[in-house]
Amino acid sequence: MAPTSGVIDEVNTVDEYSWKNSGGAFRGGLSISIIGDDGVRYYGSHFSKIYKKVIPGYQVTAGELLALVGTSGDAAGLAPHVHFGISWPTKAGIWWVRRGEIYPWKYLDAWKAGKDLNPAKEVSAKLKKVGTVPKHVGY
Repeated sequence: MAPTSGVIDEVNTVDEYSWKNSGGAFRGGLSISIIGDDGVRYYGSHFSKIYKKVIPGYQVTAGELLALVGTSGDAAGLAPHVHFGISWPTKAGIWWVRRGEIYPWKYLDAWKAGKDLNPAKEVSAKLKKVGTVPKHVGY
């Protein structure tokens, strides 16, 4: 489900990950990035299915069903789950930022408890610290 209202930024509907094609850009398999109305990028990956309506530019509302949990990308062989990343908007192809720059658990726990905790302030502070495109290390 969409964690917030916003617009779909990027969608990967083809799982290109394999042992021969294992670079970081492919590890998420089927994935979706949303630029929230708060200016934060929310990223989910490892889906088994992404609904056809989910295309770049599509306006989503918080709680809207967008995809089904799965094991695409490097999650093959693991329990179905969603990799959830929080970061700032970037140009296309900056996958290491898209996968998450902010540790999401405190936000996920707060939302589960019905609290309205927004990561925008933490995202802004991290962006100021590292710059728009921090270097990625490995994978």
